Amino acid sequence: MRHGKYPFIIGFLAAPLILYVVFVISPYLQAFYIALTDWRGITATPNFTGLDNFARLLEDEVFWAAVRHHIVLLVAMPLLTIAIALFFAYLLNLGGGSRGGRMNGVAGSTFYRVVFFFPQVLAVAIVGVLFQAIYRPDESGVINGVLARFGIEPIGWLTNPDIALWSIIGVMVWQAVGFYVVLFSAGMSAIPKDVFEAAALDGAGRIRMFFSITLPLLWDTLQVGWVYLGIAAFDGFALVQVLSVDRGGPDNATTVLPLEIWRNAFNFSKYGYASAMGVALFFMTITFAVLTLRVTRRERIEY
Repeated sequence: MRHGKYPFIIGFLAAPLILYVVFVISPYLQAFYIALTDWRGITATPNFTGLDNFARLLEDEVFWAAVRHHIVLLVAMPLLTIAIALFFAYLLNLGGGSRGGRMNGVAGSTFYRVVFFFPQVLAVAIVGVLFQAIYRPDESGVINGVLARFGIEPIGWLTNPDIALWSIIGVMVWQAVGFYVVLFSAGMSAIPKDVFEAAALDGAGRIRMFFSITLPLLWDTLQVGWVYLGIAAFDGFALVQVLSVDRGGPDNATTVLPLEIWRNAFNFSKYGYASAMGVALFFMTITFAVLTLRVTRRERIEY
């Protein structure tokens, strides 16, 4: 049995590893190669151009506009999502205070968890169409219809370059919050209630318990959530495609790199240039994940 252990393990791992190499690693390697060519999707043997596509990226104003938008997304989306999700998760798990010597959530916590998670079940395209109706620039829009009752002129939520990106960020946060409420609720449920009860007996209030107990013991979960949200901030393709004016407009005010990759590849047949953008996006995502895990690393608290 001992002699047959390693062939047995290799036999189970071989198929998944082969599939991973063929369908994940191989496309990455192909993208790296195509980024060094001027391939337009027609010729069988593209011309090798070296780093010309990357040199063009450095002079492309639309590319840098998309990078700036990703920076805004990287800061705003995780901060807002985590802050709102932490607030709701704390209410659902510990916001009801101490009753009968036990810490409890607010009344109806189970129902609220389902309500908060519901947007996560909807397809991104459905969410985009839904918010197209909410953000309509006239009084037929849900928000502008409410504002009109107070005598406020309609606002171009998606047509005003100054607020269009923030309007889309609001949709991203709305859709993501439910998942992280459930994630943080699971993390809080794993913390022994005895810790909170002892703190309550010592006179600690809810705010003190949150910052002194909940946040430190939930740090690993927060770290994972921040990385996931950062990766999501580097995407945003579907919502920008559906919600933005003229796909990334107005005046490239909402464009993101995945949208520019799609546009260059399938609208302009610049597969080499689109692949160069994809390679740049790949390294930006990896760099963000590594730096986040490095900067937020801290000693694990055992409980």
